[in-house]
Formats: sequence, C-alpha cells, structure tokens
Amino acid sequence: MYEYEHTVEADAAPAAVWALYADVAGWPHWDTSVVSMELEGSFATGTRATMTIEGMPPIATVLADVEEERSFTDLSSVPEFGIEVRFEHHLAPRPDGGTTLTNRVVVTGPGAGKAGPMITGDVPETMRRLAGLASTAGGG
Repeated sequence: MYEYEHTVEADAAPAAVWALYADVAGWPHWDTSVVSMELEGSFATGTRATMTIEGMPPIATVLADVEEERSFTDLSSVPEFGIEVRFEHHLAPRPDGGTTLTNRVVVTGPGAGKAGPMITGDVPETMRRLAGLASTAGGG
C-alpha cells in the first residue's frame, strides 16, 4: 500500500473550487496529466466516469462520497499496473473566506509501491494550479 497527502491554501471560497471540480471537462486546465474526464451522469455519488491520463489507456473511475462544496472521492482501477487508486479531495472553508484543499491518495495492489509515486508526483503543482484558477475565477 502507498499513501500520500498534500494540502494547499486557496484565496477562493469553497464554491469556486467546487465549480472547477464539478466541471470535469475543464480538469485538463489545472491537471496537465489529464487528457479528458467524461462522466456518465452528474457529478454525484455513484456516477461512473472514464478518465484518460497522458500515456495511459482510459481508466474506469467512479465518484464516491460526493458532498457538494466539501469533498469527493474518485476510485479507479488500473489493471495494467495491478492497482486500485482512492483519490480523496477535501475542502475546508477558512474564516477569511478562502479554502484549505487537502488531497489524500491511497494506492493498493501489487504495483502500489512503484505506481504510487508516479501518480502523486504532480499533485502539489496540480493543487497549486487549481487553487490559483479558483482564486482568479471565483475569488474569495
């Protein structure tokens, strides 16, 4: 098993960050490893999706535990690497109107030790880009 967690601060309200999460077609604007993310329904618990990451075949994903403007988890199976990925996204409002964003990643399966660092290597930059875009788009 491989576990990773990273936190950043955004000068934007949780609603502004959430709007970027819910707009999955826009994910490549702030997560440069994502080529596309397509939902088979709304941004809600249980919705299945297909995520395409640069250099990878499409990945079957499901949204779990979606709580609007608070958190969501996406669960993915990547049989090519022998792994399951649990990616938790948490938003906490700050008293100044900003948001604390925390991402937690848990990778399980025989390939977790090798794949985990590859999966999480760009998380700090991705979160920084998301926070910046939310601050520009929605303000705090």
